[in-house]
Amino acid sequence: MNPDPRRVRQDADTILEACDRARPVAPEALACADTLANAQAVQDEVVARRAARGERPLGFKIGFTNRTIWDLYGVHHPIWGPVWDTTLTLLDGTAARVALARFVEPRLEPEIVFGLSASPESAEPETLWRCVEWVAHGFEIVQSPFPGWKFTAAQTVAVQALHGALLVGPRRARDAAATPESLAALTLTLSLDGLEVARGQGDFVLGSPLMALGHLVSELSLRGRRIPPGSVITTGTLTDAQPLRPGQHWQTSLAGVDLPGLVLDTE
Repeated sequence: MNPDPRRVRQDADTILEACDRARPVAPEALACADTLANAQAVQDEVVARRAARGERPLGFKIGFTNRTIWDLYGVHHPIWGPVWDTTLTLLDGTAARVALARFVEPRLEPEIVFGLSASPESAEPETLWRCVEWVAHGFEIVQSPFPGWKFTAAQTVAVQALHGALLVGPRRARDAAATPESLAALTLTLSLDGLEVARGQGDFVLGSPLMALGHLVSELSLRGRRIPPGSVITTGTLTDAQPLRPGQHWQTSLAGVDLPGLVLDTE
């Protein structure tokens, strides 16, 4: 059964108000985020509203691909949502500074990011790899308008897959940066103020960041959609998402791929 269009519009109003003004919202305030199908209708309405006010979708974020954190959040399958020209920053170097006041309960996710030169026709690894133009390491800032990061999978879909911002480090040509095998085997260390707080591996992300891309290709195909050429795709966090507060100094290092680590200072 299709959701009531009036209730979909009400939920879109609520979500845009919460995210635009960095305000929390009670989960029960959403009328249609009770099933994944209804939540997708709400996400589509929010996408349409953002496009109507001049924002341009530039790709996708894939969330909850890291199976090691599913039980922590009670979400046991990946989600996805758009990345916008207003949320994407292609860094000139390896350091960034971000003001947190515009996010609701922000957290940091270190990820592998792909730039696509072509639209993948299938989720076969060889096909996916041919469509990758560049590989990068990035930070996604995710946010939860739901207090305490308590939500259902459907609710995360409705709120744009929790996407807040994406900071992409130096882009390296596909074959110079990695191989499909090294993407699965890479390791990442995440430090806060000089102290290690988490480690991640490429195979935490559905077996490999490339397989995360394949998951998105397959799921969109079921809906009659394809990823446009030129899209930026961030494949999911390699560690648990880390709470962000002003005055922090974050740093990553990677091994197994030819990608530099990143530095992020918060204010």
